[in-house]
Amino acid sequence: MKKFALPLAIVVAGVLTISVLVVAKPKPVPQPAPEAPANVQVNVVEIRPDTLQLAVTAQGTVTPRREISLVAQVSGQVVSVEDHFVDGGFFAADERLIQIDDRDYQAALLAASSRLAAAEQRLAEEEGLSRQARREWRDLGDDSANDLFMRKPQLAAAKANLAAAKADLEVAQLNLERTRISVPYPGRLKETQVDLGQYVSAGTTLATAYDSSVVEVRLPLTEQQAALIDLPFARSTAANQRPEVTVIGTVAGHTQRWQGKLVRTDAYVDRDTRMYYAVVEVPEPFAQQVPLLPGLFVEALIEGRALNNVVKLPRAALYKRDKLLSLNDDNAIVETPVNVLQKSEEYVWVQGDFVAGTQVTLEKQSLTPVGMIVDPQRPLPAEQNAEPAQLADTAAAVTAAEE
Repeated sequence: MKKFALPLAIVVAGVLTISVLVVAKPKPVPQPAPEAPANVQVNVVEIRPDTLQLAVTAQGTVTPRREISLVAQVSGQVVSVEDHFVDGGFFAADERLIQIDDRDYQAALLAASSRLAAAEQRLAEEEGLSRQARREWRDLGDDSANDLFMRKPQLAAAKANLAAAKADLEVAQLNLERTRISVPYPGRLKETQVDLGQYVSAGTTLATAYDSSVVEVRLPLTEQQAALIDLPFARSTAANQRPEVTVIGTVAGHTQRWQGKLVRTDAYVDRDTRMYYAVVEVPEPFAQQVPLLPGLFVEALIEGRALNNVVKLPRAALYKRDKLLSLNDDNAIVETPVNVLQKSEEYVWVQGDFVAGTQVTLEKQSLTPVGMIVDPQRPLPAEQNAEPAQLADTAAAVTAAEE
């Protein structure tokens, strides 16, 4: 009996436990039918197309428009040097910089003048003898006189001698003028290489000088940047049609600005980089309060041309680099391709076939595929078109970058 008592007790306990669980089981409570899922809420902005001018920024180095090496054309000792003939010295157009000893060239000029007078005398004598020979032969009544008797070769030689004497005089005068070293435009001396008392020969480099009346900046432009500017490709482009350019640089720790014009482009597109190169000229760089020095690395803000159907949007609106996600009348997502004109850290300027008032999403683009119906939230005012021109926006971005 003991052998069967323990298993029986275990079976009875299990049956009792199962009975308790079955009796105590909670009864199901009916639940209401689930509601339809809510639409995704996204922030949007309304677009308002406008006609804008987008400025283009580029960087380059300031260079002189003209830079030459002053080379001696005659030999001699440097007998006079002006005070401004120093590195960095300014000079006016045709102002004397160096004087080479000219005594030998003055003597050569006198000798050439003497030879010219002798040649003129010889020509006058030959002309007289030629006239006399013609009279004598006419008196003989014979028309078959030879050229030698009529002194034609002698007369031709006298004329040639006179022409050579005149040429020698001109060369002597030119050599004398070449002892006075000057430059035909106002400029500044970059480097001097001779000084008072030094002997120079023809071909010796005396100094390097550049034109101080105008400097230029050569700017590389991409295809996208070139499309925003009226580049002066044509030779007949009028001066008033050339884009204005603001040149921005740092001098002695302070940001300075200078005004110039985009005057021309290089004759070719760089075949390695496919870049356009535009040249900006800044007149009178040293006449301003802070000079625009050659060699300075600067940033240029180029005035853009007027573009139609341009919209300024927060940068978050851009999707897959060149698309926008907009809403149709049913608030369904529609993908719209655009032409991206320009970007900044906060905004993007795009061009396309837009309808005013269309809503563009600013977030959750990866969660809202094309065709999904969304719930637009907090429409933002169209701040992107508050300014009539884009120059101020780009200038502000450049200033922020400088700071």
